[in-house]
Amino acid sequence: MQEEFYAIIKLVSGEEIFALVMPDEVNDDTVIVLQNPVIMTMIGGNHGSFIKVKPWMELTDEDFFIIKFDKVIYITETDDKKLINIYNDFIENPFDVESIENEVKPDSKMGYISNVNDARKKLEDDWKRPNSNKES
Repeated sequence: MQEEFYAIIKLVSGEEIFALVMPDEVNDDTVIVLQNPVIMTMIGGNHGSFIKVKPWMELTDEDFFIIKFDKVIYITETDDKKLINIYNDFIENPFDVESIENEVKPDSKMGYISNVNDARKKLEDDWKRPNSNKES
């Protein structure tokens, strides 16, 4: 088995995968072993671009997958630190939304008025406050 590396892979199915890859030979066929493959999708919005990450195979607990090399259209090694960090963060905490870097905090320009707790307290205070127009 050769040395592992991070790669972006385009399969004949059209899927693009990001994974830690280890090339290997099985019965004189070249295969690639994928460790924790994910699909990364660029999403553009009004407030910038984001990368959506999801597992390549969502309904399995397996970490390793073997693909014959004839099912690969293109494979490229990447040393993009940003992509590698996003990948590693996702693998360590796949559904931890708190670990998102550069999280955007809403402000009044985005339509933010108040958080739920502050709004609840204000409404309760307004409801409890005696109305000066009431007859005693």
